Amino acid sequence: MLVLQLHRKINVGISVALFLVGFTAVSKSALGAEALSLEQAIKETLTHNPALHQFSFRENFLKAQKQTEALRPAYEVSAEIENVAGTGDNSGFSDAETTIALSSVIELGGKRQARVSLADSRLERLRWEQQAMTLDVLGELTKAFIEGLTIQANTELARESLSLSQSLLKTAQNRSSRGATPQAEVKRAKAALVRAELQLAASESQFDRQKVVLAQFWGMATPSFDRLVGSLFDYQEAESFEQLFARVQSSPSLQVFLTETRVQEANVTLAKARNRFDLNWQIGVRRLEESSDTAIVAGFSLPLFSGQRNQGELRAARALRDSAESSEKIALLRLRGELFQAFSLRAQSIEAADKTQKTAIPALEEALELTQQAYLNGRYRYQDLIAAQQELLAAKKALIESASTALVSQAIIEELTGQALNP
Repeated sequence: MLVLQLHRKINVGISVALFLVGFTAVSKSALGAEALSLEQAIKETLTHNPALHQFSFRENFLKAQKQTEALRPAYEVSAEIENVAGTGDNSGFSDAETTIALSSVIELGGKRQARVSLADSRLERLRWEQQAMTLDVLGELTKAFIEGLTIQANTELARESLSLSQSLLKTAQNRSSRGATPQAEVKRAKAALVRAELQLAASESQFDRQKVVLAQFWGMATPSFDRLVGSLFDYQEAESFEQLFARVQSSPSLQVFLTETRVQEANVTLAKARNRFDLNWQIGVRRLEESSDTAIVAGFSLPLFSGQRNQGELRAARALRDSAESSEKIALLRLRGELFQAFSLRAQSIEAADKTQKTAIPALEEALELTQQAYLNGRYRYQDLIAAQQELLAAKKALIESASTALVSQAIIEELTGQALNP
């Protein structure tokens, strides 16, 4: 039974809340072949999909950067010798003056903390990117799985069509042997049987290709499963559009843009801090060789006009922040549009599937039964029976497509909101 639900938190570098599409478990022995559920596919994808493991390398890189940015200015030791190897009284080392000094920089304006804050905001952005990427990959997996279920259902429908064609051919041959049906109808029934066989073969081949698509999510070249476990015809109750949109505003997809704005804001803070000058200091001991005396020496230096020289960097940082804020607003509008499209299409598809399943198909099944009986009694033509069969098969195919569209829309909603449809 297909139900979208909050499953559990799974560790993929960080704890990510995953809202999975769960399916009724069916054992291998019960099916006679190995079956794949969406939950199993998700576990394999989380474990082996390379796109979900690149973040650990990026996180290590950003942590190393943070470690570097948190360092205080280094200390330097210098040695200076004056009045040596000159001429006259300064020849040799008799009047040498030797200075040993320790120097460093005092950072003012909170530069170190600004660098650390920028590194922290980059790490936060990476974590939201990881959650968004995880939801994207699992969303694509879910849609591929639903497509597989759709193909699997259409394959069963193709088998039903083949069975109807076989039955029709047998009926036409029996009637032809009694002289009640012209031989042309037998030929047409044989042609219809061939078309049904080709359609079944095409559907089975399509399902084989879809299995490969699914297996690629966890890096498997040859699928180890023969069929998929799940139903296309169970739907959850959904909250209102506005309630779902409220979730979008806290979803990982939007948080990526929010954290990008925070990264650029931290960059502005750092640029402002760099407008403040740094104080260079030096302290040491000087020895006068001639008198064998020593003295303390100290000094400091300040850069001039450092604030003016940094105005370009500050303007650039503010421009990037404003751009990030604009991107966030654009993203929110885009997500709202995508959510409305999925919400509306899901509701329409569920209504279409419900009416088709409860009204159209029962009526067409009864019509086919009556047409078959009338055909056997000689009151209906061969074309009437073919039309009744095709109408029923078309309605069942429409039911499958409507149910599939509803579930894909449901998966898109969960991907956009980052939560189960109705937790």
